[in-house]
Amino acid sequence: MGRILKALVVLAILGFAGLTVFAYLGDLAPAQQEVTKPVVLDAN
Repeated sequence: MGRILKALVVLAILGFAGLTVFAYLGDLAPAQQEVTKPVVLDAN
């Protein structure tokens, strides 16, 4: 039972470390593009 708990803790630590590295080094910036849309005004 102790081995399973120890393995679970090690996997949780490695997962957290991997997530942290991905958050800092991964490309999380959104794609940017110019958006134009005509606007119709009702001037009555």
